[in-house]
Amino acid sequence: MKYFALLVSLVLLAGCASGPRIDTSHPSANHDSRIQFVVVHYTSASLERSLQLLTHGEVSSHYLIGDDNKATIYKLMDEGLRAWHAGESEWQTRTWLNSSSIGIEIVNPGFKDTPTGRLWYPYSDAQIQSLVFLLKDISKRYGINPHNIIGHSDIAPGRKLDPGPLFPWKRLAEQGLGVWPNEQAVARQQAQFNVQLPSISWFQGQLARLGYATPQTGELDVSTRHVLSAFQMHFRPTRFDGTPDAQTAALLQVLNQTK
Repeated sequence: MKYFALLVSLVLLAGCASGPRIDTSHPSANHDSRIQFVVVHYTSASLERSLQLLTHGEVSSHYLIGDDNKATIYKLMDEGLRAWHAGESEWQTRTWLNSSSIGIEIVNPGFKDTPTGRLWYPYSDAQIQSLVFLLKDISKRYGINPHNIIGHSDIAPGRKLDPGPLFPWKRLAEQGLGVWPNEQAVARQQAQFNVQLPSISWFQGQLARLGYATPQTGELDVSTRHVLSAFQMHFRPTRFDGTPDAQTAALLQVLNQTK
């Protein structure tokens, strides 16, 4: 009798230890991917140093594109893990984009300051080809909106400058990997804005509508100039001084009309 009671107790304990049954027969259709954005960076370091920093330092990214002849793509971590590449950031009111993005670093020195001005370093054709290949794959798997393929400077204006003014955003947009305004539409809008430039409040509202974290003060403050400069670096890299001019207004208008 004692043996039987002990056996029953053990069976009951075993049942409790296994926990309740989990039913997976009712999957919800109300979800989307955690990954909503792709953020592009330059490393400001050599390949060897970049690999060291991104694998054993305080920062990380999901991918690194090298500067060798084939522009090797290094996968540094699983895409489902959160990489430390964006820092304090915001895009389309989403903050701290580490949690919702894939980070791609490209080996590039960035810039150096010289007596005649700042010198920016170009990307190789092989690097851009590797990036296009990678972005197409990521975009297809996660359904990334082209508006959400962005640079570090877009999500952290004034704090970050990468991937810099020599990054070929237009070339990527032609592959469906980003957005670019229609040049004829921009010229038409610019002619109108040459007559009368919109207010600072208008610029701030248009920048926020596009995705940039922008003060809504109605004043051309330092933060607004930083955001304008980041926008210009992306869409008008020949001049990104943070000045609200007619061409910048036209670019904003056309981009938001086609969003």
